[in-house]
Amino acid sequence: MTVREVAAEAYRETLPVLLLSAVGGLFAGLVLVGMEAELAAVPGLLVLVPALLATRGNVYGSLGARLGSALHQGVIEPQFGLDDDRLNAAVAAALANGVLISGFAAVLAVVVLRLLARPSTGLVSLVAIALLAGFVSGLLLTIAVVSVVFVGYRRGLNPDTLAGPVVTTTGDMIGMATLLVAARIVLAIGGG
Repeated sequence: MTVREVAAEAYRETLPVLLLSAVGGLFAGLVLVGMEAELAAVPGLLVLVPALLATRGNVYGSLGARLGSALHQGVIEPQFGLDDDRLNAAVAAALANGVLISGFAAVLAVVVLRLLARPSTGLVSLVAIALLAGFVSGLLLTIAVVSVVFVGYRRGLNPDTLAGPVVTTTGDMIGMATLLVAARIVLAIGGG
């Protein structure tokens, strides 16, 4: 293949996904705009937004990259099932990392806000929101990443080309939606 053919193929594979990524980013922004009440009721919640969205991309982007590499090497097959120990280990590690880093980000946010003498909600409330959002978004992102990587690979597409934009887009959309829902749940329970 020539350089021109490789570039044309890369654009063919990624352009639709990048366009969807732009739409997904707009959706995440609309969710953030709709969180005015939650942001006012939970001081410090806004500090969590970039941290949680960035970690969704990092953790689940790594999962997509690992799956893509494993598929290229023939270590795993592009099949859904619970009997693949390597796939299960990669998914479990991603979920654990996603939830743990969410909790850590919440603790760090409260500590930094208090050191800066800025308003902050209680530690328990912010950690509960972060853990709930981290767990639910992790489950949904795992399903999205594994599905896109496997289906793309079966259709002859490079999973490495697909995983990054898909994780970024779905991570932003799902991350914001689950953060909103988690905040509403914790506020309804009486936290905040």
